[in-house]
Amino acid sequence: MTTADRFRAAVDNRDLAALDDLFTDDIRLYSPVKFTPFEGKPMVMGLFGVLLRTFRDFRYIGEYTGTARTSADGGSSPSAVLLFRATAGGKEVHGIDLLHFAEDGRIKEFTVMVRPQSAVHALGEAVLAGLVADGLVPAPAER
Repeated sequence: MTTADRFRAAVDNRDLAALDDLFTDDIRLYSPVKFTPFEGKPMVMGLFGVLLRTFRDFRYIGEYTGTARTSADGGSSPSAVLLFRATAGGKEVHGIDLLHFAEDGRIKEFTVMVRPQSAVHALGEAVLAGLVADGLVPAPAER
């Protein structure tokens, strides 16, 4: 079973312990709702706790595997793209999870892309509320 297969199974089963074993300690997760990445296993695991509560009817519908250039000098790493559908904040979400793997096979970089824009907005609000509720980020200042 590949790391991508194990990742899909962990998400399908909402198994945070299994996800923890799949991430490098210095994992970076690039989100469609935040410019800078979520960095480090503790923050990414916290984010996944929120995501697993936020998405409804989450399902993977396809997968592509290959390699991707991961450095300016032409270095590449094994990668997988997982296509998904879900609902978040009352909006249907179409998206992909792009996984880059370390030499030991664990996930070292994770990029999420989501469409349409209305779903990105609804997802961003729901995730922020979950991160604040879990104490992972401070509440935004009132305007």
